[in-house]
Amino acid sequence: MLGKTHFYHEAIKRAVSVFGTMFNEIDIQRDNQAGTATQNIRVPLSYGPKQKFIARLDQAGDIMDTNNSRVAMTLPRIAFDITGLNYDAERKLGKLKQYKLQDSGDNTVLKTQFAPVPYNINFGLYVMAKNTEDALQVVEQILPFFTPDFTVTMTTVPGTSEKRDVPIVLQDVSYDDQYEGDFQSRRVIVWTLNFEMKTYLYGSIGKSEIIRDVRARTYITDDGQAANTAGRQSEIKQVPNPTNVSPETSPLNISETINFFDGNDTDYATDKTTI
Repeated sequence: MLGKTHFYHEAIKRAVSVFGTMFNEIDIQRDNQAGTATQNIRVPLSYGPKQKFIARLDQAGDIMDTNNSRVAMTLPRIAFDITGLNYDAERKLGKLKQYKLQDSGDNTVLKTQFAPVPYNINFGLYVMAKNTEDALQVVEQILPFFTPDFTVTMTTVPGTSEKRDVPIVLQDVSYDDQYEGDFQSRRVIVWTLNFEMKTYLYGSIGKSEIIRDVRARTYITDDGQAANTAGRQSEIKQVPNPTNVSPETSPLNISETINFFDGNDTDYATDKTTI
């Protein structure tokens, strides 16, 4: 009912990829007592809800249990996931507005697509660490870039040259210490950063032929004039030269042909020029 042709532009998938890429090169540094850096650790990034990783940490068992064969998950770690998707009426565009793009495989066809629909994608970013110092190092490498938004440039639809600046807004930041139990239990510090990405979703792409033949005709009506003067008098025809030239060609050569007719619609003279 919504449409006959299948389309999938990977808009949400691209949004997830762009969001995650922003945080995939964060490091923490370990110093010795003299304040000299002795170790630099790249913080791993993965997709998934924080409950999944906290449950995985709990399954690792007691940290003092030497008989536990399960390998504990390393910390610090960054995780993120989609927490919501909602329509943004404030960025609504005209429903009948269309975008047009030349088909790279066929010079005679023009691709058309209706204006995209604005949607906000909500993301949750979770910084998990076993000590406060590691968590703060990660958080302080993120927050200064959001004031409260950070704009990235995305390719919107595959196969097109259209790019859009997409703001990513930091909504709020919260802190949670998951420490429970005795001193032998594993401690997890979790910082939660909630973001909103203002992106667009796109509909199907249609095709239409490019106008390459334009004709203008003049007529005289039979209002008492001589019989041989009524009817079509002239026709001006303009076509590109060559006819299959790309619309992006500059300068574009146009061949113009002017035909003159008598009252019997008979072509009796032709004037052809190239402009």
